[in-house]
Amino acid sequence: MIALDLTAKSFGATQVLGPMRLRVEPGEVLGISGPSGAGKSTLLRILAGIDRRFEGMLDAPGRRAMVFQSPTLMPWRRVIDNVTIPTGATTAEAAEILARVGLAGLERRWPGQLSLGQARRVGIARAFVGRPDLLILDEPFASLDAERIEDLLALTAALIAETRPAVVLASHAEHELATLATRRARLDGRPARLIEAQRERVRAGS
Repeated sequence: MIALDLTAKSFGATQVLGPMRLRVEPGEVLGISGPSGAGKSTLLRILAGIDRRFEGMLDAPGRRAMVFQSPTLMPWRRVIDNVTIPTGATTAEAAEILARVGLAGLERRWPGQLSLGQARRVGIARAFVGRPDLLILDEPFASLDAERIEDLLALTAALIAETRPAVVLASHAEHELATLATRRARLDGRPARLIEAQRERVRAGS
């Protein structure tokens, strides 16, 4: 389980996140919506352990992975190296997960030779190769067309069902949230606070 008891998060004199309490159990997918600039990415970076400058307490599992808004691949490393180097996975493990996400045969390509959809699949492979206990998804399907989003939604849903991490997903897209989320919340206000939806309403919309 991941547990965050946040008092405040500020950048200089500007407080961007207010008090909030967040809990996500293994197998749950918490979908977070909210306007641009509300602080969704800031919250996710705290959960991922990237940003440690906040007031409060975070209890998170050791194996955490994040899929960012952009693929964030190392352009000077081949596809398979982009999976093995950040995660410590073996070449065999990387090849297996790359095949699982539909990139078999592309292991030795450079990131610049990939389409955006393929690059996003590398990011998904990198996130799942270590079977994380906590998976954080920050607008993971941004800038893709509808057909590719549907493919990646189905792939991501299948991998989540197989590995059952606690998942926090931030997205502006209602369809993505409705497809993946088992719980819903909204980040809004200045400083932003997390307002969780009623579970019954989430189930009715899923």
